[in-house]
Order: sequence, then C-alpha cells, then structure tokens
Amino acid sequence: MGVMFSLLAVIVMIILASAGAGLIGWQYLFAVVLPYLAMATFLIGVAYRVVKWARSAVPFRIPTTCGQQKSHSWIKNNPLESPHNVWGVLGRMAMEVLFFRSLFRNTRVKVTEGPRVLYSPDKWLWAMGLAFHWSFLIIFLRHFKYFAEPVPAWVTMLQELDGFFQVGLPIILATNIVIVVSVTFLLVRRLVDPKLRYISLPADYFPLFLLLGIVLSGILMRYFTKTDLVGIKALGTGLLSFNPVVPEGVSLVFFVHLFLVSVLLAYFPFSKLMHFAGVFMSPTRNLANNNRIRRHVNPWNYPVKVHTYEEYEDEFRELMKTAGLPVEKEQ
Repeated sequence: MGVMFSLLAVIVMIILASAGAGLIGWQYLFAVVLPYLAMATFLIGVAYRVVKWARSAVPFRIPTTCGQQKSHSWIKNNPLESPHNVWGVLGRMAMEVLFFRSLFRNTRVKVTEGPRVLYSPDKWLWAMGLAFHWSFLIIFLRHFKYFAEPVPAWVTMLQELDGFFQVGLPIILATNIVIVVSVTFLLVRRLVDPKLRYISLPADYFPLFLLLGIVLSGILMRYFTKTDLVGIKALGTGLLSFNPVVPEGVSLVFFVHLFLVSVLLAYFPFSKLMHFAGVFMSPTRNLANNNRIRRHVNPWNYPVKVHTYEEYEDEFRELMKTAGLPVEKEQ
C-alpha cells in the first residue's frame, strides 16, 4: 500500500508539471514561483529543525562507544571509537559523515534449519548507501555550472573527472549511472526483504521514488531529448540573482525535472532526509566520552538543602545516647 501510494504521488506530480507547464502554459509558476517557494521552505524548515535540536536539553554525556575509554596510562584506549577530546570527536564525525563508519558494521540476521540464528555482515547496504550519497553530492556540485557565469574552475574539473571514462557524445557521467543503481538497490531492498517491507512506511518509499524521478528526468534531458542548455542557464543565473526570465523553447521534461526538485526541497525539512543535519546534532556522536576524567553535573539541577550526618548527629546526639545508639562525637 505504501509503495503504490508513493509511486502514485510521484506520477501525479509528473502529470501536474507536464499539464501545468505544457497544456495550460503556467511556465512562470513552475520555473520561478514554485522553486522560490520551495527554497524558502527548505531554508526556514532546516533552520527551524536545527535550532530546535540545538535547544534540546542534553544534561548527560551519552556517546555511543565501541572501544576502550581513556582511563589509566597503562590501558590502551581507542580515540576514534571512544573519543575523550574534541580532536577525537572530530575524527569520529569525519569517519561517520564521509565513510558511514557505523553502517559498515551493519549485520543481518536470518534463521536457518535447526533452527539456527545466523548473523552475517551486510556490506551491500553500506556500499550502496555510500555510493548514493557521494554521487548525489557530486551531481549537486556539478549543477553549479547552471547558476554561475563564468563557470568556476572546480566545477569544470569535477565534471571532467566525472566523465573520465568517456563513452560517446554526450559524455556519459559515472555518477549518473551510480546514483540510478544505488537508489534502485535501496528501493528493491525494501521491496524484496519481508522484514523491511513490513516496517516500511510511505515516508520510506516516497523519497526513493522522488529521487528516481529526478534522476531519470535529468538523464532523459541529457541523453535522449533536445534541451536548450543556454536557456536553462539563463533561467538558473536569473533565479540566483533574483531577476528570473523564463526562456522560450525549454523542453517539457525540464519543467518536470525542476518541479520534482522543488518538491524534494520543500519536503526535505519534514522528512527522514533531515538526517544530513541530524547526524551533526546527535549527542551520541558529537560528545566526548570523558566521564572518567570529568564530573559532569546536570546544569538544570535545582539547589537541594543537604542535611549531613554530622548535622543530624549534632541535632539528635543526646536522644541517640539515651536510646543506646552509637555516636561519633560525645559532645
């Protein structure tokens, strides 16, 4: 049910963009108004979520660790798995963000004859997740050529590296193939595995279908249909300078592509995709495990009036002696 709902939602969006920009002629709406609204929603939504997370109370040190904590000098600690200072935390976060270190340890479980429960490493999820995120980042950076004039040198270099394995014209970019394969794997994995299919919601399928729609419409424009790149760049630079002009003769596929991107931007702050910012705000990742080095006191603790034993004995000493109870001081 969740699969069909998500797929149907993306198909309806494609039809809306095709009909709106093609038949009705609302090209200014789909090329200018909706992208601006989507970008504003994205920026405000992301800022709201990040500020809300930043204001959350984190009174205790709760980092997740997989290694020996720093304690005595003769015990070897693991600075990445159990960081005790800022540099350790930065190294751990870099490994997590750039290489998905925790996902690399992902395991899967299955019941075989016997019955026996078997655990085995599941590196495909890690490899495809890493391939998707890196290819998505490179494609995102490559698109700067449509918003900047002249095109920055690093964008040109990035595109040349992406098309290093040149096959025909236009050049087949490696990231275009990698992102299709990786997103398809993530989608098929949810559909094939009964356990994952049981716990999957429309919010799990919808981003995958939406990303596939964006990628496939982009590939369709680049390799199979005629696209006015000069007009698209004029629109992109106009949007960035807040002086947009919708060029004539831009293909309908472009409007579909741009509308799906706008939907992704507006949907981003309210979805699981916000993990891109959440990983930096997670106290299980961004805190140092120095509980044996420093005493951490909850800053929100209210002052408590303490009645020590010495004060207690001073108050009830004579009564305690009368009752035959031992006392530490006679007077």
